[in-house]
Amino acid sequence: MNRLLFISAASIFLVVTACIKKEKKILHTDTGDVTNQQDYRVQKHYTKQEIAIEMRDGVHLHTTIYSPKDTSKTYPIIMQRTPYSSRPYGADQFPVKVGPNEFLMQEGNIFVYQDVRGRWMSEGVYDNMRPYIPNKSGKQFDESSDTYDTIEWLVTNVPNNNGKVGVWGISYPGFYATYSLLDAHPALKAVSPQACIGDFFFDDFHHNGAYLLSYWKATALFGYEKTKPVSESWYEFPELPTQDQYQFFLDQGSLSNLDTYYKADNVFWTQLKEHPNYDAFWQKRGIIQHLKNIKPAVMVVGGLFDAEDLYGPFETYKAIEKNSTNYNTMVFGPWSHGDWVRKKKRQAIGNVYFGDDLSLDFQKNVETPFFNHFLKGSGTKNTGLPEIRIFDTGKKEWNTFDSWPPAQTAQKKWYLSDHKLIETPTSGAIDFVSDPMKPVPYSEDIKVVFTPRKYMTDDQRFAARRPDVLVYETPILEEDVTLSGSVLAHLNVATTGSDADWVVKLVDVYPTDAVDTEETQPYLKMSNYHMMVRSEVMRGRFREDFSTPMPFIPNKKTAVSIKLQDIHHTFKKGHKLQVQLQSTWFPLIDRNPQTFVPNIFKAKTEDFQKQTHSIFNDSFIEVQVLK
Repeated sequence: MNRLLFISAASIFLVVTACIKKEKKILHTDTGDVTNQQDYRVQKHYTKQEIAIEMRDGVHLHTTIYSPKDTSKTYPIIMQRTPYSSRPYGADQFPVKVGPNEFLMQEGNIFVYQDVRGRWMSEGVYDNMRPYIPNKSGKQFDESSDTYDTIEWLVTNVPNNNGKVGVWGISYPGFYATYSLLDAHPALKAVSPQACIGDFFFDDFHHNGAYLLSYWKATALFGYEKTKPVSESWYEFPELPTQDQYQFFLDQGSLSNLDTYYKADNVFWTQLKEHPNYDAFWQKRGIIQHLKNIKPAVMVVGGLFDAEDLYGPFETYKAIEKNSTNYNTMVFGPWSHGDWVRKKKRQAIGNVYFGDDLSLDFQKNVETPFFNHFLKGSGTKNTGLPEIRIFDTGKKEWNTFDSWPPAQTAQKKWYLSDHKLIETPTSGAIDFVSDPMKPVPYSEDIKVVFTPRKYMTDDQRFAARRPDVLVYETPILEEDVTLSGSVLAHLNVATTGSDADWVVKLVDVYPTDAVDTEETQPYLKMSNYHMMVRSEVMRGRFREDFSTPMPFIPNKKTAVSIKLQDIHHTFKKGHKLQVQLQSTWFPLIDRNPQTFVPNIFKAKTEDFQKQTHSIFNDSFIEVQVLK
């Protein structure tokens, strides 16, 4: 258990699944199987040291240092700061692997892991997404100063270091990697934020203000505070009475009934309930707005099918690119959360197979050269790596560009008219009835999913055949169409109620002769497969301002714009491009009562009402088409 926790410290929720005894069937392989334990053992080649490094305010942070036994040369330091434990604890306890990948481990580097303030063996009080403090003075601290103080101690006290430091992390550790860029220590030369959280109102627990119910169970991980350093879990996860997640949350009714599982001692659950809007509490916890004048080299890494953190990596790269002149690159592959750290032969998301050895190729030919160039090499901007390396998830091949979005794109609009995607608007509208008591499932699978993952490419035929899901599509394409960059949905809607959610899904409809692969689920066929390529929700009350919710005026035509995360996908000749629209997506997101209430976390049973929604034919999808 300790070893598993350490190995997956990079991944936000797979760490949690390793802790949940009754959820062992959830695969825990994000960072597993990357080392042949018989051929290469950390204990054989590295010494281990555990240190409590003192921060500027006197708090001590538990830090583990793995140094090469070969002391004939100097090495850079590569560090990860994590809220998920730097296990295994004990000078004689070693993990299976250290560092971002096996290549960096085998060639020799000094690897450092640190429990962040208030977590596990570190002292202090934990603050979820601790706000950044510009212009700190005296003993003021944040994660930036903790990183700075740690690096200062390491380069001064760790033998055989070459004075250069790199930081990396996936998911929440990716957030801490991003944080290291702020007021960066002069020795910090290379940083790779991977699947990095950017803002909890748009990553993980919320999407455009809609609460992601599928992350509810993870609230235990972040919500229970501890009062002293501990080496064992101090939190417990709620036990559910069923394996049918859809039915469990439907039976619970309103969100307030979930208080049965999380009491007032769960600080994060209380924060979620008390801050349903994008108020100062959430705003000051965002990090994207602070990414200016960055000095270290940066390589942002993300998965194009990462259900947890897709907003963060894209927005992190864009913010640095806009506001800094440093070396800044972006890598996006056909991965779910943290897949790129694995060594799995076949890369697939759910039923969709993308190719062989894609993660291994990234580790060997992209990630390792990045760190080596800035920590062991010349450190110039001439790395030999492309500015943008991104996978075309339709053609299933890597592409490189000099900018993002690519310069060679043109904007295109498709209007949503009478179940078709056409290039000119028409009059009229299509109505559908949305019933919060019979919400549209986000997946056909019947199981408890600790955090969502495979649904990002799931077959959408089950949804397309429901009366409360509207479907618009092109004719069969006569040539390839590559969408590369932003996807914006500009909807004109009306509702008989005073609130509603609006969900947009971009779907690739396969031809009838598409063949099955070994990943195809037994009850499915790839013939006519409806692959979800991108999707997003907008909580309608936030259509004008995430900070100030606003009810709909019943039956009044109203504009709602939804920004989907960026895309790089070719809809191939013989396929169709489809858009699906709906108002429920359960239990990925919580149910909107469709009656405006100040705080949906406090909605009552009687607030949940069936309503009729209208989508007007002058609604459109705006995309960027690669020339």
